Amino acid sequence: MKLSDVHKTASEIKALTRKYMIDTYERYDFVAQTAKGMYLYDEEGHAYLDFYGGIAVNSAGNCNEKVVAAVQDQVGDLMHTFNYPYTLPQVLLAERVCKVLAMDKIFYQSTGTEANEAMIKMARKYGVDHYGPNKYHIITAKGSFHGRTYGAMSATGQPDNACQVGFKPVVPGFSYAEFNNLDDFRAHVTDDTIAIMLEPIQGEGGVNPATPEFMKGIADLCKEKGLLLLLDEIQTGWCRSGNVMAYMDYGVKPDIVSMAKALGGGMPISAICATKEVSKAFTMGAHGTTFGGNPVCCAAAYAEVNELLNRDLAGNAKKVGNYLVEKLKTLPHVKEVRGKGLMIGIEFDAPAGYAIKHGCLDRNMLVTLIGDRIIRLLPPLIATKEDCDQAYEILKAAAIAAIEYNESPHAV
Repeated sequence: MKLSDVHKTASEIKALTRKYMIDTYERYDFVAQTAKGMYLYDEEGHAYLDFYGGIAVNSAGNCNEKVVAAVQDQVGDLMHTFNYPYTLPQVLLAERVCKVLAMDKIFYQSTGTEANEAMIKMARKYGVDHYGPNKYHIITAKGSFHGRTYGAMSATGQPDNACQVGFKPVVPGFSYAEFNNLDDFRAHVTDDTIAIMLEPIQGEGGVNPATPEFMKGIADLCKEKGLLLLLDEIQTGWCRSGNVMAYMDYGVKPDIVSMAKALGGGMPISAICATKEVSKAFTMGAHGTTFGGNPVCCAAAYAEVNELLNRDLAGNAKKVGNYLVEKLKTLPHVKEVRGKGLMIGIEFDAPAGYAIKHGCLDRNMLVTLIGDRIIRLLPPLIATKEDCDQAYEILKAAAIAAIEYNESPHAV
């Protein structure tokens, strides 16, 4: 849908947005009309180099042709039904995902936070079924982010974050240990603990990868104590980190793993995969969803997953990501560059993140911001070294303007 289709101007669309929509997002001052590959285009046709990828969603590229074709084909056959009849996209995707991940079972949802809710519920139900009513405690990491619904929000280890402020009390049964500190996690294990829940790379917490020693130690701790290992791959999963799933780099295997974002290539779909034994916790009526497993979303996800795997976009993310990280280390005023693959955080030595983000926007590049110092890069995994060179020059100019010349971003 374009402005010409609805006979409205960009100013009118912005005014209607301000009038009718609840404002929880900072809006960029343009109307996004089309997108292709590495670029998003505004109402005047200006191209923006996309280094946020819809927040790690458009991994095979914006409006990937095969994903678009799959959606168009499926929409004309079956747009939606409930999960009573069998549907082809749903089962073909299930087979593909479970075989690639060497997992036994899958359950579909629509969003990342729903997937994490399902993972939490499955773990707790498994604990209660096998050990009694008090076996529901889950340890998560400080600095983690697992979603915005009450269970996922309560699992999030950021009590001062806006996603939790004003929403207390949180759901009981969670405690938070220091990320990459095995001793702290061990100290939080109680007789009531059923699981440890982690992001292999903390995203909203500042792009912090788990160390190999920590991740292996956590897996060993779970085996020692009879705990379930729950891995949140909402942002890291499906080739973002340089492997199909980030946990594969660590030589561990979860009992349950959640995924979303890149899975659908732009369509809203998420899932959890679990071992056969743990999945038995979800019996008839224990959990459900109206839109999870929607035929159009599953068709899109099946095409997206095939694109990611068949084109080895994990390999490209690793190669190009390594190249980009080394370049970014030479940026002026950089304190540290963190991440894996094409999930990268740039921490600057001054609280100029907002100005740098808007400096990039002014130079027609899209990035995301964490806190006041960390710029996060999540480009489509089709990014080339030439795209990275362009992004580097824009970031360099934006950082110099923001920090050395104290350039203030314009209001948007």
